Amino acid sequence: MESNGSEKGAIIRIFGVVLIFLGILNSMLSWRGGFTVSSFYFLLIAGGVFLYGVGSIRRGRKA
Repeated sequence: MESNGSEKGAIIRIFGVVLIFLGILNSMLSWRGGFTVSSFYFLLIAGGVFLYGVGSIRRGRKA
């Protein structure tokens, strides 16, 4: 089987999803614990969305 690069951007998208999950879980945990929700968690979520978008764009391009 030949790989035509159809899986380009997969690692970037997976890393983006991991960052989104970490940001959401950490913000929910600190909110539930009664702590103030840090803006760092929102930056994690935004960075994850950005990386997911970049990975999706890379996947859509034809080599």
